[in-house]
Amino acid sequence: MAYLKKISTIGKLLYPSLLWKLPSNQKILYLTFDDGPNPEITPWVLRLLKEFHAKATFFCVGENVSKYPDIFQQILIEGHHIGNHTYNHLKGWKTSEKTYLENVHLAEVAISKYSKPTAESYKLFRPPYGKILPRQITKLQKLGYKIVMWDVISGDFDGQLSAEDCYQNVIKNCSSGSIVVFHDSIKAANKLKEVLPEVLKYFQEKGFEFRAV
Repeated sequence: MAYLKKISTIGKLLYPSLLWKLPSNQKILYLTFDDGPNPEITPWVLRLLKEFHAKATFFCVGENVSKYPDIFQQILIEGHHIGNHTYNHLKGWKTSEKTYLENVHLAEVAISKYSKPTAESYKLFRPPYGKILPRQITKLQKLGYKIVMWDVISGDFDGQLSAEDCYQNVIKNCSSGSIVVFHDSIKAANKLKEVLPEVLKYFQEKGFEFRAV
């Protein structure tokens, strides 16, 4: 699991202009979910967050927004924030600058189409896989995007990690102001259903609030 922590540690040094953690002297965690919306897992996540009075930020794949607009709108109706995760979940390291920016724009169009008029949080952006090139960063920032990375990544997507590994990874590495990554995707669903309720319970009992970025 050490590689998960290493990603954000190195990333903070290489790309200090990106948002990795929010300063806080209060007990606050910032939950984020990547790759949705998905009809098989996102509604479950929303129900659980409501149960714990938790808010989160959902970094949505534009193609999924177009496929499942009702679920996407439910995210907004329940008071969560949304962000752009490209239209086709592109890996920045393997994509030309032009293609990458066009794909981000397609996702923005889909998100804007199904957002409430007051929803402005789609100007948040998270690169799929956390892989993005410096020129892509510069162009997106000039377009007004705040690029949100993470302080703690659960590893729920990693087939080599158990649910217990993911749980321990989150509770051992989080501190006030941490931005935590989960995935509302089919690939992560089984582990997410085991880990997320326990994480919410653990930190709620310690007096933490869960807020959207």
